[in-house]
Amino acid sequence: MSARIVIVGAGLHGCSAAVHLSAQGHRVTVIDKDYAGRHASGVNAGGVRRLGRHPAEIPLAMAAWERWQRMAEVVGDDCDFRPVGQIKVAENGADLETLADRERQVRSLGFDHEYLITRDELHKRVPALSPHCPGGLACDGDGYANPYRTVTAWRRQAQRQGVSFFEGVVVTGLEAHGSGWKVQAGLHRFSADILINCAGAWAGTLCQWLGEPVPLAAEAPMLMITERLKPFLGPVIGATSRPLSFKQFENGTVLIGGGVRGEVDSRRQVAETCLGGLADNADTVLSLFPFMHEARIVRTWAGMEAVMPDQIPVLGPGSTSESVIHAFGFSAHGFQLSPISGEIVADLAMGREPAYPIKPFSITRFQGYRSSG
Repeated sequence: MSARIVIVGAGLHGCSAAVHLSAQGHRVTVIDKDYAGRHASGVNAGGVRRLGRHPAEIPLAMAAWERWQRMAEVVGDDCDFRPVGQIKVAENGADLETLADRERQVRSLGFDHEYLITRDELHKRVPALSPHCPGGLACDGDGYANPYRTVTAWRRQAQRQGVSFFEGVVVTGLEAHGSGWKVQAGLHRFSADILINCAGAWAGTLCQWLGEPVPLAAEAPMLMITERLKPFLGPVIGATSRPLSFKQFENGTVLIGGGVRGEVDSRRQVAETCLGGLADNADTVLSLFPFMHEARIVRTWAGMEAVMPDQIPVLGPGSTSESVIHAFGFSAHGFQLSPISGEIVADLAMGREPAYPIKPFSITRFQGYRSSG
């Protein structure tokens, strides 16, 4: 039976949920206070990464990775997905032991996608890397995609399937109505059999209204991009004990990120860069790739991201109403998971048990939390 579904938040997870739900014949409306991809979804580093995932996320990341291989079939666009591989680099012996422990942990969970590589293999794969690095942890087939192109592809696929988008409209209230909801947004009033909270950094407000507050923090991961350089790098590079995501695009520009935080201006609801953090990120790059000293940074930016204390998302049914589903708090690494989060939301909306384990992501893990807001 067709249900009326309102999704709050037109980021990647909201658009993915909209595609999967409308494919099941539901009447779906997506509401966003700005526009699709305005915040974290459209301005992140675009990492398509299984490497280094929290153990609870690995099954989802593996399933999402399979969807990325056929993204053109799913949303009519390959989203510039490039499976160039990812490598987490050790800078010393302690880092190397950390990576060896990680490889053992992944194996103990029944997976083998992450594996140690020797100094020689590392420098063969990344010849421009500083010679002091003694090895790394690699994951073949990981890579990157274009964030804004990706969220736009999901949004357009949803629209092709009949989903309605209301952008620039702020949700100002929720009211229980029978077994469903009345959603007040600007001058609009929507009726929903099922409410889906994909509101990202603003998801905590909905949770507060629903009587299940969460300790969500809005943070501002920063990114830098350089001028075009001669090709020197294939895989995406991360560091073991310092924040880093370092990749060179096909046009020669280099993206530098990895989670160094800027400032959130909560009054203006925007993210701002912080020069000190950008300098720290640049220092990490220079210690691994000294020749980058002469490279010019042409642009910096930050996006607002919902971060949970345990660094994993809230993904599952609400605890106070059977007609609420949450998908938020992906803590700066939700981009790769978006194809599978929409499938999980659709399963929950249809009353089906999801094919992947989501118990670790339950909002009930924060029961007892009292918001100060």
